[in-house]
Amino acid sequence: MSHLGVVVNPVAGKGRGSAAGARALDGLRARGHRVEDLTARDLLSATAQARRAAVAGLDALVVVGGDGLVHLGAQVVAETALPLGIVSAGTGNDVARALGLPLRGLADQIAALEHGLDHGPRAIDAVRVGPPAHSAREWFLGALSCGVDAAVNARANAMTWPRGPARYVRALAAELRGFRPYGYRVTTDDGVWESAGTVVVAANGPWIGGGVKVAPDALIDDGLLDVVIAGPFSRAGVVRIFPGMYSGRHLRHPNVHVSRTRRLLVEAVPALGAAPPDAHADGERIGPLPLAAVVEPGAVLALT
Repeated sequence: MSHLGVVVNPVAGKGRGSAAGARALDGLRARGHRVEDLTARDLLSATAQARRAAVAGLDALVVVGGDGLVHLGAQVVAETALPLGIVSAGTGNDVARALGLPLRGLADQIAALEHGLDHGPRAIDAVRVGPPAHSAREWFLGALSCGVDAAVNARANAMTWPRGPARYVRALAAELRGFRPYGYRVTTDDGVWESAGTVVVAANGPWIGGGVKVAPDALIDDGLLDVVIAGPFSRAGVVRIFPGMYSGRHLRHPNVHVSRTRRLLVEAVPALGAAPPDAHADGERIGPLPLAAVVEPGAVLALT
């Protein structure tokens, strides 16, 4: 059977990660796999352990957690021949959702991993992102959020209640109390958009925030980002448009635009609005604007 390195996020799902990780480790071993537990005290240490194990020889790296742990896995496997497996046990699980993986049920999740091991992995896009003036880059698989969605993400990460996607709704309500539109310059393959704005999302897959369908037509293997830009909405406007984002109805609004691009540059323009929040990708903080991103087609092999 396969030699699998497994990383568990013990705080995924607000404390449910440890139990989910133990079940996953036991389940994989019961199926006859050679399992190496690469879990560490923090994500930085886990990344280092995973990289060492990958060099020593693994058949796949499996992450047990949410989008944050998928983000960790991407840093290890991108542009290598090492496949990435996902056992969802987090709050958002948006990358797993984009891949069509089972979000619960350990037997089904292990079956998906083994299908990928037996039949070969699926090549998906990964996106490099970082400050344009520096060579350092980070990978993401889901979406880069640069607007009120990023502020909501940061607030939700700091909250302990409620569990699941409802945290994002509660975080949005809190974030809107002092909200005013941000100032942006967004450069894509189609040109430059410069305005006050509320949401700027560069989506590699359809979902953010645990099921918010921000970019319904985004595909994780088409070599492009769907950049969703929402013009300057007031607090009341955000409240009105938000419910429709779960089904993609927000795209019907005349102040919401979508551009498809391989390359992206997002900059803050203070003269046009408030300073945008630090950007997040796959639920993890990336940093302040400006940020440049480029899609690398097929850079990650996923077990599906």
